[in-house]
Amino acid sequence: MLVLSGSSGRIEEERCRVLAREGMAALSIRWFGGAGQPPGICEVPLETFEPAIALLRAGGARRIGVLGTSKGAEAALHLSVLLPGVDAVVALSPTSLTWANVGPGEDGRARPHRSSWTWRGEPLPFVPYDDSWTPAPTRPEGGPVAIRGWYEQSRRTFAGRVDAATIPVERSGADLVLVAGGDDAMWPSLPCAEELAARRRAAGLPVRVVGGPGAGHRPRLPGEGPAPASTEFCHGGSAAADAALGAAAWPHILDALRGPHGPARGPGGDRRAGRPSAPPTGPHGRGQDSSK
Repeated sequence: MLVLSGSSGRIEEERCRVLAREGMAALSIRWFGGAGQPPGICEVPLETFEPAIALLRAGGARRIGVLGTSKGAEAALHLSVLLPGVDAVVALSPTSLTWANVGPGEDGRARPHRSSWTWRGEPLPFVPYDDSWTPAPTRPEGGPVAIRGWYEQSRRTFAGRVDAATIPVERSGADLVLVAGGDDAMWPSLPCAEELAARRRAAGLPVRVVGGPGAGHRPRLPGEGPAPASTEFCHGGSAAADAALGAAAWPHILDALRGPHGPARGPGGDRRAGRPSAPPTGPHGRGQDSSK
């Protein structure tokens, strides 16, 4: 299991330990901001993740999954389309589009806008940000910013670029689980998850969406503590709602990661192979925020 953070760029040690307790080999890597890497999420080669996946496979992993949050979910969805042998993707707070860079590229510049990702040396089509957007005037001076509206406005402003930037999940052979909160204040992850699911279903492919109307941008899996507070961004949700969403998604996450030949378990929400596609069930951002 490859575990990818969002724009914090952190190593997801706690999440790896949670997965390891379920008997999975879990690996988290730095994918930007390290030696020889772009300092921001700017034209990050998606090939960056191939050695980690190869390492898991060389260690005997019979099934490869990628679990990503926010920008990490954006990467995970692309990997499921572009790389053969990715068996499952769990996208927490996903987007349905490729967005412009978050932070500077190798040249140290954050502008002009460039794609977040490249593949085989070519930038992926992306939606830029509308820099005319401003936070709501009701925001307390110096308080955390909710930037969901920035993404929504940018999508409207650059509507002509949306089709090319849409992540083509109908070409993915992976099992997909999409987990999103309706109160996400960073970007509209639940509508995006529903868009991704609609593309899968139109292609006759399975998908699982788990939504929590009161949850925010940072769902928490069973065994994880609450997400740390941020002084920069408003993420929406609450500790209780974010934990409830993670708990609701957990059996579906385990099903996808273990696959149809995973260990059988008993009743009460435990593992059952071959869950069908289902409608939503239930009870990012600019800068580099260490709480994401």
